[in-house]
Amino acid sequence: MRLRHRRLAVAFLALAAAAIERPLAQSSAPAGLPAPGFHHLHLNSINPDAAIDFYTRQFPTTSRTTFAGAPALRSPNNVLVLFTKVETPPATQPQSAVWHFGWYVTDVHKSLELYKQHAITLLPLYAEEGGGTIFTSADTWPSTGGGLGLTKAGIAEAKANGVKPTFGAGFAYLQGPDAAIVEYQGNMASERFNHIHMFQEQPFCAQLWYQQHLGAPVNARGGQPRTEANCRVERGPDKTWPALEHNGMYRTPAVNGTVFGDVALFTYMNQTDQPLVSTRGHLVDHFALSVTDLDAWVVKLRRESVTFLEPPYRIGETRAVMIEGPSREAIELIEIR
Repeated sequence: MRLRHRRLAVAFLALAAAAIERPLAQSSAPAGLPAPGFHHLHLNSINPDAAIDFYTRQFPTTSRTTFAGAPALRSPNNVLVLFTKVETPPATQPQSAVWHFGWYVTDVHKSLELYKQHAITLLPLYAEEGGGTIFTSADTWPSTGGGLGLTKAGIAEAKANGVKPTFGAGFAYLQGPDAAIVEYQGNMASERFNHIHMFQEQPFCAQLWYQQHLGAPVNARGGQPRTEANCRVERGPDKTWPALEHNGMYRTPAVNGTVFGDVALFTYMNQTDQPLVSTRGHLVDHFALSVTDLDAWVVKLRRESVTFLEPPYRIGETRAVMIEGPSREAIELIEIR
């Protein structure tokens, strides 16, 4: 059956508060409403069948399926990637709130070698500004202080101290269908879809939004508790490497661990001074969370003045609604009983 939001598709590791002044770790799902699970990521694609073939070959634990009549990819953790066919390549710019999505793999270097054999386009990481490139983060100086990447000063210190790469587990990227940036990360116990990496205008405020409105069970691990009074922060001044861009990327502030089911939303601050645009019509059109009582969620979210992009509609044999997140990301709530 054709999905209702198809008509709009033409144009895709560790730090929430539920209410006023409450710290992050105290929050939970709204009273009487279980926290949503992660249901699917929805991509626009010029050739969904070819895209699914690509992902099943590169991530062998995935399989082809359908959902509500739409072609889909199933991850072994019962997370879906749904596809809508579009006639022109889906937009990846201007930047939306979704940066990329990714999988756990059991051995990042073995996966790298497999992708080389498959002639997959691998996305190099710059080890430092003006320096050489690598294909996994484990092949350069290791990060320190619990974050990802090193600043220029950190790289200089690592060089001075003779620090060597670990060549172990790390993160890496490949080019997927429709110009998707796909992360693969290891060495994990099993292969599965595990995250969406996002940009937000204000990461801590976005974390609070997901906790307050959608009951994301986020736990703070140290650091300053964030509330609506102090969630707005300035972007950190220093870029870090390794990075997909030669001039590095801003990684502070970062919010790691807004989790639905076993899929995490990892977040960095918007990398530019241009506002993030809506995800609708982009490569990543939206992502979907599963709820057990859609009507109750609609009442709750309307009471909280959350933006509705579409009122409740049929999707196959169930119902859904489309809302908008804090940086214009489209979020579908789908009723799964």
